[in-house]
Amino acid sequence: MSATFDFSSVGFYTFDALCRPVAAIPPGGQTLFVEDFTLAVSGAAGSAAIVAAKYGLKVQAVGGVGYDDMGDWVHMKLQSFGVDTRMMRRYEGYATSSSIVTTRPNGQRPALHKRGATDAFFVSDSEIDQVLDTKILHVGGVGLMNRMDDSGRTAEIMAEARLRGVITTLDVFASTPDDLPKIEALLPYTDYFLPSEEEAQALSGLTHNKDLADFLLSRGARCVILTLGSEGAYYHDETGLEFHSPAFKVDVKCTCGCGDCFNGGFASGLVKGLSPRDAVELGQASSALNATGLGSQAGVTSFDATCAFIKATPRRELRYDIVA
Repeated sequence: MSATFDFSSVGFYTFDALCRPVAAIPPGGQTLFVEDFTLAVSGAAGSAAIVAAKYGLKVQAVGGVGYDDMGDWVHMKLQSFGVDTRMMRRYEGYATSSSIVTTRPNGQRPALHKRGATDAFFVSDSEIDQVLDTKILHVGGVGLMNRMDDSGRTAEIMAEARLRGVITTLDVFASTPDDLPKIEALLPYTDYFLPSEEEAQALSGLTHNKDLADFLLSRGARCVILTLGSEGAYYHDETGLEFHSPAFKVDVKCTCGCGDCFNGGFASGLVKGLSPRDAVELGQASSALNATGLGSQAGVTSFDATCAFIKATPRRELRYDIVA
């Protein structure tokens, strides 16, 4: 039986208010005038869901919001991209997870974040079949989903996905060494682990990309893809396939959500039957396009437009041995 959805994006959804450029927070009660201001659905699950939907995948969002204006807006915005929101649950007594993002002139994005309904979000026994009615299960935001992670439910769902032949992809939120036990419980059920280089370093205490990948592969992941910011992405899987995909040259406006957009683009490549190299390239292009706009996914428009971008855009040169 074929799956209803191509992509179930489970986890961290946030309401973002973003402005740029912000070189400093004004002192006292003073006002700083900015050039751009926008709203966006973001988060490790939210941005990936929207990119996949823009690329033509059938997507369902699985997460939690509050009974508030931000939650209403998140529902509306996801639906505007064709994302199914029936599994976006409301939680009494919790605000929608929300951020104020103050984007620097260089594209960096210090943020002020309100933890909210992502902490309360939980997939019940009766909802597991719906969540896993998909080709790819993406879990984004381990470290913020307190109820899911602490109860072991995230691992249970990923284990069931493995039994059902559903491809699993996994991302984390700002890892620390204390998060390693949570991640280790999930890696045996993870087909593609997608941390940033910094997150993998924090989890492992190691430095070089091959060592990072070997550390994570040894704990059960079938493939590790490290996002490297301006250096691109590094791929290493259990078969021994290993390569680096250099970053595209773009004028960076805001880096908010770049890694999450990579995840949505990479998963879209898998669904479309692309090779690992081409799927990673699609993820890299999605990340690069995201950086050209303000607000997660703002620079991503369609699959055809991203393919044209890949053909037309030069790559950056490496500044160090990426696989050392």
